[in-house]
Amino acid sequence: MIRAQFTLNSNRRITGFTITGHADAGPYGQDIVCAAVSALTTSTINGLEHIVHVKPQVESDNQNGGFVKVTALGVDHDSQLLLNTLLNGLLDIQQSYPDNIEVKMLN
Repeated sequence: MIRAQFTLNSNRRITGFTITGHADAGPYGQDIVCAAVSALTTSTINGLEHIVHVKPQVESDNQNGGFVKVTALGVDHDSQLLLNTLLNGLLDIQQSYPDNIEVKMLN
């Protein structure tokens, strides 16, 4: 199962997120849940860096169970638009595939 955790500050702004695991929703290379989560996550990180010009700290390990941790995120309006789009996309995937992804928000 993929587990996504978003860290929120006291103003409910996203300050970081961690995504771990694999969906196991299909054979390797054909898992649409993993592909969707990967595409959303990569697009968000790229958008933060290239569109909003925020340089988040990114730790990742695709080899050992799937892992990405993103911190040092901007709480500015544009960063939050991208981050909330990621959150909403993952929540939509969770609604369709509840056995394969779990999304949590931590204060």
